[in-house]
Amino acid sequence: MSINWLARAVPQTSGLYPYVPGKPVETLLREKGLSRAVKLASNENPYGPSPKAIAAMQHAAAGVNRYPDGDANLLKDALASFHHVNRDQLLLGNGSNEVLDILIRTFAGAGDEVVFSSRGFIVYALAAQAAGATSVSVPEADGLTHDLEAMAHAVNEKTKVVCVANPNNPTGTLHGNDRLQDFLDSLPRDVVVIIDEAYYEFVADTQGDSVHDLSHPGLVISRTFSKAYGLAGCRVGYAIADAEITALANRYREPFNLNLLAQVAAVAALDDREWVMARVAENNQERQRLESALDGLGLLGGRCFGNFVLLRHAQCGELLRSFEDRGIIPRPLAPYGMADYLRISVGTADENNEFLQMLNVILAELQE
Repeated sequence: MSINWLARAVPQTSGLYPYVPGKPVETLLREKGLSRAVKLASNENPYGPSPKAIAAMQHAAAGVNRYPDGDANLLKDALASFHHVNRDQLLLGNGSNEVLDILIRTFAGAGDEVVFSSRGFIVYALAAQAAGATSVSVPEADGLTHDLEAMAHAVNEKTKVVCVANPNNPTGTLHGNDRLQDFLDSLPRDVVVIIDEAYYEFVADTQGDSVHDLSHPGLVISRTFSKAYGLAGCRVGYAIADAEITALANRYREPFNLNLLAQVAAVAALDDREWVMARVAENNQERQRLESALDGLGLLGGRCFGNFVLLRHAQCGELLRSFEDRGIIPRPLAPYGMADYLRISVGTADENNEFLQMLNVILAELQE
């Protein structure tokens, strides 16, 4: 049966495709007939969640026969206290992906425009198209870094939302808060500006507190528990904005969008800041080691400020196949127009050692 009539009925679905995550370990094991694999494709915390978060989930597991608190009151209280904001400034989501999607659907629709960097997080484009809005993709000045001046020039009377990932995924670049404030000052007052800070914790000691340091009437700061907090499988994201913005966005939020275990885990993880920041310190040390090794091989694709590094090689397709054959899963960046790049998540010291050893073996094979 043809579905052409469906495409005509919902024209914005033409060319729309779902987000494609990093290849799961189980998929690679099945494809290659392997018994183990190391996943370095999805920027997950390789150390796992906080012990307090694990204990909280175990304690709450017997209550999953009940619906969770639809307003996630305990988590809102904890986040409001942590960030020194009011509860009504918070928007919670099933990961920051849902938060971004809700915000774009709330403020942009048919005839509106959403501005973002060409090599910014791909969800911005997917959410804009799903909302029926027009994506305005602005090329980077150097192929990696948001060109904030060009993005500001792309804003016009049709622009409803501007998205900036900082640090950026997948390129790992970072703008300081002073530069971001200059950018915010150049934008109209009636535009919603999302500063997507999924990797904020990895630069928190050098970046300052963007929640209070940056200012714009339409400013939204988006963060997640999926990276530094090690709760990617729980799916907890949130945004902080003016209460009028969050009130409108909450109208589009699904009921019970944050499950019971996710709520208690996030509260406990937030209370275990010392553990989280110790893992961040380990990540940053290992990231520097990986970047130094890649630089020594002439393969460093650029400095990164998250929990991943960039490998650049003319034969990235062959590198990818060879890594997967050996049970290591990197992330190809061809969908971002970066066919000669692989993104490598920072793993544990042992996982990173295995990656570097395999890299040297593969490079030797390519030279034969």
